[in-house]
Amino acid sequence: MPRRSPFLAAADGRLKTLTLRVALALPASVQRRLAGPPVIVDGQRLAIDTQLMLRLQELVREPNTEELPLAEGRRLLVRHAAMVGRDQPIGAVHDVTVGVLPARLYVPSKASATGPLLVFFHGGGWVYGDLDSHDAVCRFLAEHSGVRVLSVDYRLAPEHPFPAAYDDAVTAYRWVASHAGDYGGDPGRLAVGGDSAGGNLAAVAALAAAREGLPLALQLLVYPATDVSGTTESKRLFGHGFYLTQEFIDQALDQYVPNHADRKDPRVSPLLAEVPPGLAPAYVATAGFDPLRDEGEAYARYLADAGTKVELKRFPDQIHGFLNIVGVGRTARAGTAQVAAALARALGGT
Repeated sequence: MPRRSPFLAAADGRLKTLTLRVALALPASVQRRLAGPPVIVDGQRLAIDTQLMLRLQELVREPNTEELPLAEGRRLLVRHAAMVGRDQPIGAVHDVTVGVLPARLYVPSKASATGPLLVFFHGGGWVYGDLDSHDAVCRFLAEHSGVRVLSVDYRLAPEHPFPAAYDDAVTAYRWVASHAGDYGGDPGRLAVGGDSAGGNLAAVAALAAAREGLPLALQLLVYPATDVSGTTESKRLFGHGFYLTQEFIDQALDQYVPNHADRKDPRVSPLLAEVPPGLAPAYVATAGFDPLRDEGEAYARYLADAGTKVELKRFPDQIHGFLNIVGVGRTARAGTAQVAAALARALGGT
């Protein structure tokens, strides 16, 4: 079958984007009629706008990233992020480097010359994602928290399997701790954070920072992967139909950690790590309809039991990936605003 022309593909993408934005701006009562009966699982009700978004994805037969060849899947993830993120306001954006790694610095509109700094690692199963896929959410977090955000790219699998991403994350944070001033960061108000696989990298970087005695004021972990060696009830309940699929998880692990024995390595499963003294306080956000919900919450409890200060926040009506949905709909954006507020509380804005 001949491939569609780039023009037709672009036109199709614009139509899908417009449809999504219009649908998710409708009144909740209209969205309910379009979305169908409420979805209630495990005592939780899925947000109406999120339910409608998932239904639209099904109706237009939008593929999942894991169903496509790797290069196409990577492009699709970036396109999806642009559809739901849109162009978020920000004071300034600078392309920089962290050591040898590409990075992007987001400076809030009212930032002072020196202020708090979040080192951010993007999600995408250690296989997908880049600085562009998480551009909108980094803009949003910086502008709404008053905290500079330094988004750091890292090597992806399968080209660079474990421990490449781990090594890059630890090396990146080590670099920033020694060069915070180069990015306008206050060494006493540094944080590390990320979502999904990026939350995993933030968690292991925080553990390494504590072992090395590096300054770190907060670890911001949004639906982090914390134990890739086992299964959970949330994976059984939400592994299909709620954006992140079990097939994606399995494929990502096969590419990032092809050696099954490595999946119990604490550098990839921090729930199996020893908690070092002086570990930074943690803010852990989970989503109710997320296969990774249970392991994220288990990690929060594990850290708390070890004496680490932890704030755990579940967003019961949200799915995996809600952090990126800041440009359409209402409920996911409101959830991400709460994450930004937690960042501001922990570090102090501007």
